[in-house]
Amino acid sequence: MSLRPQTELRAVAVPREHGGWGLTLEPGLLGLLLAPSVAGGCLAAAAMVAFVARTPLKVVAVDLYRRRWIDRTRLAAAIGAVELLVLAGLVGAAVGLSAKSFWVPAVLAAPLIMVEAWFEVRSRGRQLLPELAGAAGVCAVAGIVVLAGGGAGRLAAGASLLLTARVATSIPHVRAQIARLHGRPTQAGILAAADAAAMTTAAGAVWLEPRLLMAAGTVGAVVGLQRAAARRPVPRAAILGIRQMVMGVVVVIVAAVGVHSAWSWG
Repeated sequence: MSLRPQTELRAVAVPREHGGWGLTLEPGLLGLLLAPSVAGGCLAAAAMVAFVARTPLKVVAVDLYRRRWIDRTRLAAAIGAVELLVLAGLVGAAVGLSAKSFWVPAVLAAPLIMVEAWFEVRSRGRQLLPELAGAAGVCAVAGIVVLAGGGAGRLAAGASLLLTARVATSIPHVRAQIARLHGRPTQAGILAAADAAAMTTAAGAVWLEPRLLMAAGTVGAVVGLQRAAARRPVPRAAILGIRQMVMGVVVVIVAAVGVHSAWSWG
């Protein structure tokens, strides 16, 4: 039996960006920990479906941009259509169940997602700008889920900014580590700028929601750990991914603990 159909299916349906799973999971998880709700759960699930749907939709968009419609395009279009229906169902359920409107963060994130999509269509999505834009756009899911659960606007904005700070430092760091792994040069100036942007953004999150102070400090610890890792031999890419996922989950947990502890203390 030929494995070609399964291989083709995997190529058009399964995301290749392993780190993207964690980056998409974290905002939904943080939002649910801060303001749990069924509507928020639907939106967190919708974010994961959107991440998966991005792969077949990208195949269709790239092929259309190159003016071709082949077997893989038809397969990707069929898979993408089903996933978009699931996505629409989840968002529709969230609209009906939500405690308040949650569209503002989505509208603000839309230009960032569009930037990433424009680069993806031209097969340039692996560049730093679209990766940062897309990841920052996904961070808005934290705010969306918080609002859907009835949380305050400042908490929603602070949560999104906190995770934006995390990805602002982590994505350039991972890119630099992978470059080292393949013997390519790295740019220290970009890493320094990324770390500065991360700390500034984390400070903005604390200004909006002071209860995120501990989590902002954790982002600072992530910056320090990444700087220390840059002086050591580079591990395998899989280890890099696991480290980033662990650090992301730690930031999320510390944020949730900090917010709820401060609330319980009055």
